[in-house]
Amino acid sequence: MQYKKHEAKAYARETMRGIWAAALNPFDADGAMNEAGLRSNIRHWIDDLHIQGLFIAGKQGEFWSMSLEERKRNMTVAAEECAGKAGTIMSISDQSVDMVLELGRHAQNCGADYVVVHAPMLSFCHDRDEVLYNYYKYLCDRLDIGIAMWSHPDSGYLMAPETCARIADLPNIMAIKYSVPREMYARLTKMVGHKILVSTSLEDDWLDNIEELKWQLYLCSSPPYQLQSKNDLRMHEYTELAFAGKFDEARRVRDSLDPVREAIKSTKPAGKPTAHGKYWQELLGQVGGHVRHPMLELTDAEKSATAAAFQSCGLRL
Repeated sequence: MQYKKHEAKAYARETMRGIWAAALNPFDADGAMNEAGLRSNIRHWIDDLHIQGLFIAGKQGEFWSMSLEERKRNMTVAAEECAGKAGTIMSISDQSVDMVLELGRHAQNCGADYVVVHAPMLSFCHDRDEVLYNYYKYLCDRLDIGIAMWSHPDSGYLMAPETCARIADLPNIMAIKYSVPREMYARLTKMVGHKILVSTSLEDDWLDNIEELKWQLYLCSSPPYQLQSKNDLRMHEYTELAFAGKFDEARRVRDSLDPVREAIKSTKPAGKPTAHGKYWQELLGQVGGHVRHPMLELTDAEKSATAAAFQSCGLRL
């Protein structure tokens, strides 16, 4: 690690900037991790697409289908490929706090920059503020690496802005991926945006959040490597224009991607988001691969519809 525990907030504000993408993991037909494919994707994302950081072993990466050793290896591979070229934030989320700590210590040792921990499922618990504060404090007390909170509907609830603001005072809490309605993340930004980095995964709002909320970080989902190719860097372009204060020009570039967004949205089966994302990667020349159970693969008909939409969406290969 390049910083001490009490420096996590300042280090993150200095180094976490721009577009950070959540990596899908390529699996072979037998379920094995395609490590060479992952390395190839990472190099493409960094060298060709100028993605500035990667979110590893999260929901996009199907972490819930992976063994402890696979998750550790996933982190190590990403840290090796990103070293000196892009940042890494490793998902160490798990219902077992001992598992979270073991993954967190591995992240510290393998060269990760940060970790992210999603809010746990809390059965039968309705007054969550004290529970969540003590959960993150327990982790902060035992890990030296910078920790990002992560709140999303899959936990069965959303962390209240007031709860997040309280947790933000812990020394190595440096960011939050806040997958909530805009009113909630805008309110949290006003409360603690000077302490921690607030972000959400919805690409649709990224430009508005740069302008209106002064955000510096997109953290993170798959659009950075699904809306772009080596010869078509419009997400990167509109981001840099927005950072330069050229918002009208940035909007023109952003809006020009609407046919691509619609092609993805209109062909993505509701029950197969991961398989669709991987097939879209393959159409772009990346390594997509298979999904793991219980996720479902695309049918031939779904692939044909997706390929047709891809061909007409205007992405330049």
